Amino acid sequence: MLQRKIQKEIQEYYKSDSNKVLLLEGARQIGKSYIIRYEGKKFFKNYIEINFLEDKNGAKLFESTNTPQEFYLKLSVYAGKKMGSKKDTLIFLDEIQAYPEMLTLLKFLKDDDRFTYIASGSLLGVTLNKTLSKPGGRIIKKKMYPLDFEEFLWANGVGEEVISHIKEQFSKEEDISESLHNTFIDLFKKYLLIGGLPDAVNTFIETSNIVAVRAIHDEIFELYKEDAAQYGNQNSLKIKRIYEMIPSNMENKKKRLNYKDIENKKGKRSSDYEEELEYLISSGISLEVLAISNPKFPLKESEQKRLIKLYLNDVGLLTNLLYRYNIDAVISSNNSINLGAVYETVVAQELCAHGFALKYYDNKVKGEVDFLVDDYNSLSALPIEVKSGQDFRRHRALDKFIDNKDYNIKNAILFSNDRTVTRHGKLVYMPIYYAMFLKPSTPKSILIK
Repeated sequence: MLQRKIQKEIQEYYKSDSNKVLLLEGARQIGKSYIIRYEGKKFFKNYIEINFLEDKNGAKLFESTNTPQEFYLKLSVYAGKKMGSKKDTLIFLDEIQAYPEMLTLLKFLKDDDRFTYIASGSLLGVTLNKTLSKPGGRIIKKKMYPLDFEEFLWANGVGEEVISHIKEQFSKEEDISESLHNTFIDLFKKYLLIGGLPDAVNTFIETSNIVAVRAIHDEIFELYKEDAAQYGNQNSLKIKRIYEMIPSNMENKKKRLNYKDIENKKGKRSSDYEEELEYLISSGISLEVLAISNPKFPLKESEQKRLIKLYLNDVGLLTNLLYRYNIDAVISSNNSINLGAVYETVVAQELCAHGFALKYYDNKVKGEVDFLVDDYNSLSALPIEVKSGQDFRRHRALDKFIDNKDYNIKNAILFSNDRTVTRHGKLVYMPIYYAMFLKPSTPKSILIK
């Protein structure tokens, strides 16, 4: 079984007797249901799982359930003797977005406190916005993503001792040995090919067969497009079009979404596609990066929603679309192949999974910087640049950005394939796999005196 970081949070929730319901959101096929089910069966004598998407397409037993009493009655038909008490019965409400009224009902079910509940779903952002009566403070929302690089390392047998050693080197801004570096670069490039979708990772571990892995990528990419088709006639074609445009956009110099290309109509703006973008981002199948032209802390205050970059939620899906079975394009050291889009995608994926809200710097005169995140320790923006080639020390736009006194930049990071960690003033060069250790600053406790 694949080890996931979210497991600890789920375990703690099961033990906690919380007065809230844990709601796990994220794209389909990233392992939400599996991990909830796996841990739920360990912690509870009675485990009841209701998949509302399957119910909606079949029996519709739970359709139009408006009161706890109605829910209990239908649950007794569904679960029978498995219904025990709160301490020994877990009810897992899967794909809860299929019945938006259930989100409202959760509040009353929790108030009644007859059972322990956990829920999951995709499109929860969209669903909650459309729900007239929201569950308010009764829900704890946690986001889940495909396996990040550290989880991929666990899956491939890399031990905690090794990872802890590398993390320590990262903290000290020091590099690792050449042999260890070669091992991690090899694993990182395999991660670029395989990505973090659990079925793809398991297939790779079991078979090492890229053809079998790509078949899973095809399946999931098509599933995401099919889900979009169910969103609504007016929006579905535009959603699919934007989603299909992401890989080619990533190969362009600017990489951001060009609105006139969606329907081949001039004069189109971001406001014309608000619902479509909301779907792609809320469903978890796309990651958004918003433009910042004046990077003052906190970044949210100066974000520009009209200038948006979209990344696929999984780097394996991207390399499948760009390179298919040509694994040498990714694994070899062929400098003629530009892997910039792939490297940016994997860093975006990594940062999102670690809880960062992503921005990028866009200035017509001064150029672009790949990513900006809030650094709460220095109360400034942290610029992050990603380079896949040998010319990684050429970065005029980043230099100008760092040197701008108005921006108050304290630190900057450049990730590349190079092994050595070196600092030049505010800028530190780091190997690309060190990105797995970047996390928002969250101290365990701060006492106010």
